[in-house]
Amino acid sequence: MQVDNALDKTNRVNVLFDFYGSLLTEKQQTFLKCYYHDDYSLGEIAADFTISRQAVYEHLKRAELVLEEYESKLRLAERHERLHAGLERLEALVAELPAPMREPFEKTAELLRQAESIETAEYK
Repeated sequence: MQVDNALDKTNRVNVLFDFYGSLLTEKQQTFLKCYYHDDYSLGEIAADFTISRQAVYEHLKRAELVLEEYESKLRLAERHERLHAGLERLEALVAELPAPMREPFEKTAELLRQAESIETAEYK
């Protein structure tokens, strides 16, 4: 997937990290957390780990590549996005129904949201 700007890239890496982060090495996890979650600069990470900024950059690029490789094979983040969009559409349609008819559909939508939440949490 081509990412257009820094914010989109950060969001993309964070989503992929949520799904596949535990499959990365400890060092890759640490560097990604520092850079994307905690907003450290390359220089700050380099200083903390007494390595060069270039080494930090290479670790980050490799970790990002690994995350994208997992997503290209497993498609968990893509599936999650599709399910989320479908649930939002379902809930919007249910909201248009007369009140007496809504309850069973609302319960079904909630069950689907809970199932997705449980499934997503299993990957963390």
